[in-house]
Amino acid sequence: MAYDHEEQEQLASIKAFWSSYGNILTWLLIVVLAAYGAWSGWGIYQGRQARQASQLYDEQQKAADVKDNAKVLRAATDIQDKFGGTVYAQMSALVAAKVAFDANDADNAKKQLQWVIDHGHDAEYKAIASIRLAGILLDAKAYDDALKLLAGDFPAQFAGAVADRKGDIQVAQDKREDARKSYQQALDKTDERNPGRQLIQLKLDAIGGAPASAAA
Repeated sequence: MAYDHEEQEQLASIKAFWSSYGNILTWLLIVVLAAYGAWSGWGIYQGRQARQASQLYDEQQKAADVKDNAKVLRAATDIQDKFGGTVYAQMSALVAAKVAFDANDADNAKKQLQWVIDHGHDAEYKAIASIRLAGILLDAKAYDDALKLLAGDFPAQFAGAVADRKGDIQVAQDKREDARKSYQQALDKTDERNPGRQLIQLKLDAIGGAPASAAA
């Protein structure tokens, strides 16, 4: 009988607890299950987006191999419009910019690079786009705009390339001392095993060698 009484007390306690907190617990469970379902659904959605973007990117690569600028640009636009949140959108824009530039289509090259800068999610791709766009602006003699592109923050591994590009622009502006400093910085920030150092050194030597402060 004592056991029955104790069991009844436990049941009464459970009923009282459920009466007070049952609705809250039910809603919490619903929220947790909904969140898990949304998370799982989002993962499936992202995977499907990536697979479809990958297929388009493969098609673009084939068009790039035969230098079909129009088809490459169409593929890049499709990927950006439909799968702009995937890494393939950034990669395809860089490919399209390169093919357009090689086809003397500077306007579309700039447009694709600007898309990466404005909409890209990865600092590395944005850095590559900025450096390449600065080079196109250099060719167009838009020196101030090119330098503005290179004035922001970049991942450390791009410090040498950014400084090198600044030096090119400053040479075009006939700012030789500034260019010497930029090329010297590029050398300082570029790994000694990088074959690109030789070209930087040649450019520095061509405008008179190391800047005064470095020489001292």
